[in-house]
Amino acid sequence: MKTNTSQSYLGLIQNNTGLLSVAFLAVFTGNLGQSFFIGLFQVPISQHLNISASEFGNIYAAITIAGGFLVMHFGPKIDWVSPKQYAFLVLSALGLGMLLLTQSSWWLLGILGLGLLRLSGQGLMTHFGLTLTGREFTSNRGRALGLMGLAMPSGEIILPPLVAMLLVWLSWQQVWWCLLAFIITLWIYVFIFVDWPEAPRVKKDAENKKIEGPNPLRELRFWLLIPMLMVLPITLTGIFIYQAQLTQDLGASTTTYALALTMMGLIRFPIALLGGRWVDELGVSVLARLYLLPYALALLIAVSTGGNLGIWVLMLGAGVSMSVSSPVGESLLVKLWGKEHLGRVRSLKSASLVFSTGITPALIGFLLDAEVVFQNILIGMLVFLIIACLLAQLPIRQAHQ
Repeated sequence: MKTNTSQSYLGLIQNNTGLLSVAFLAVFTGNLGQSFFIGLFQVPISQHLNISASEFGNIYAAITIAGGFLVMHFGPKIDWVSPKQYAFLVLSALGLGMLLLTQSSWWLLGILGLGLLRLSGQGLMTHFGLTLTGREFTSNRGRALGLMGLAMPSGEIILPPLVAMLLVWLSWQQVWWCLLAFIITLWIYVFIFVDWPEAPRVKKDAENKKIEGPNPLRELRFWLLIPMLMVLPITLTGIFIYQAQLTQDLGASTTTYALALTMMGLIRFPIALLGGRWVDELGVSVLARLYLLPYALALLIAVSTGGNLGIWVLMLGAGVSMSVSSPVGESLLVKLWGKEHLGRVRSLKSASLVFSTGITPALIGFLLDAEVVFQNILIGMLVFLIIACLLAQLPIRQAHQ
């Protein structure tokens, strides 16, 4: 049951339990294709496929970039394909990918399985959950997206220790099969007992002519907005991958970084709920101008102070901004292009995210090889953030109007 009346989180959950369960389960399922989860099994996967660590990295980068192109193709279909059918097809692809990766002894089929896992998990499942939430709610959109913002960190917190515990008794393949069986059981329940919505539009009109939607790639406002929406994933990818160089140049300990990273994950829970509420009550245009401010201040303080304090401030500031980024970003896309075209626009955003985060490690690696200290890299990130926010002011004003 949807409602256009503003509600508290408790009322929102009570009145929309089924729809929120589907979307939350989709985003949570996407964790099975995320880098943090696959990274837990990098060594046994490499041994299973008889490839080296460097070969695994190259293959992983290639299938990730290929997945970005495929998301651009399959992502928009959620605008006219029934959500239940779409979820079933993506779940089937994820299950097939997992079985190919764990069962096949031929490396080519194993890589195909890994590609399916990345595409359907990290790509399409997350895309499906956020798109469904963004278009099915209106006055409560921010709160609903705030709830979806809990799904990914829930997986990041639950899955690593669960996997470590299961590996004591089971092989890595058996761990994956157990997780897949559990996920499929939950999906069977929502397929049977939840009242699913319909697609917002059809692919063809009554005369069997294809209905064309907007093409954001040809719109200036898309290119002005996308850098701001990419700031956090682009810069944090570099920080996470080169954490050793970060802590060394800032004079901090790796223990501090690990603790700060954990706290960053924990703080996302309350801030995501607050951020969703703020989007509904203050408006997305207000939050869009402010949500990167904590991260900008954190970058500035980290450069100025350094040490363990700099790492703590950097991680906490990033956590606050990241918590609000999903409600802000998805709401902006709906405001600017309409909910009936959200699948098309989100797929382009997701593809941009894949491409940009793929370039970031190479760029920062080049700078580090050139002996650029990480403080200067953080300054560059801050400059990028400021420029991206300035560019986004025009589409933000259009969203407000």
